[in-house]
Amino acid sequence: MSTFQKYRKNVYSQHGEDGVIAEIMRRIGLGPSWTCDVGAWDGRYGSNCYELVKHGWPCVMIEAEESKFKYLQQLSRRVDGKILPVHARVEYTDGPDTLNAILERAQLPEPIQLLSIDIDSYDYHVWRGFSQRPAVVVIEIGSATLPGERYVHSGGKRLTSFTSMLELGQSKEYTLACHTGNMIFVRNEEVPKLGLTAEELAHPETLFVRDFVNPTRVKRWASRFRRLTPQRAWVKCVNTLHGNGPA
Repeated sequence: MSTFQKYRKNVYSQHGEDGVIAEIMRRIGLGPSWTCDVGAWDGRYGSNCYELVKHGWPCVMIEAEESKFKYLQQLSRRVDGKILPVHARVEYTDGPDTLNAILERAQLPEPIQLLSIDIDSYDYHVWRGFSQRPAVVVIEIGSATLPGERYVHSGGKRLTSFTSMLELGQSKEYTLACHTGNMIFVRNEEVPKLGLTAEELAHPETLFVRDFVNPTRVKRWASRFRRLTPQRAWVKCVNTLHGNGPA
């Protein structure tokens, strides 16, 4: 088992990111700081940031869909200013809604220290165009594709492959710390604090988990059961009852 796999734990996250993020932040010695969630949905279900919010980390949460953003606004009013909701479809070329532009308008008192990108499409392009260097980046990929194949989101591909995202991270001076379905990167300056093995550092493809590669129906249901927490179940029920659709 790789260094951070044993820390996978969901509270609100989908594939164990909450536990991994908490352990990474503990090891690098980072306390409550600004974070950013691109594709925040309702702010809670499947969130890689909301558990941090509950522990005092403020977050810029960005959501494009109007119906989901309404729930995000309601949540922001209940957490004493810890969430800054932004209704925008993040652009990755020039424009008023690039991630750089959105955060510049937000006028945060400090750079963000965690970035989560989960928009089911051009996640790669958003990170590539982002100029800040948060300590940790959590980003969605196409985890059904084994390491070695290279592709980025385009008309024929919904997500980006493990290897292509790994190479982007390396080009931005980040190191892969864990793969959960999302890839969790840490900026190189912090990596000596993580305790990754020499094998993990030299061959990051060994961190790839195969849970999403040709899963059987039994494995898919087992995975859903493992991921379900009381918090996730409650949010899913509330969203369904109030018309936000099944989570």
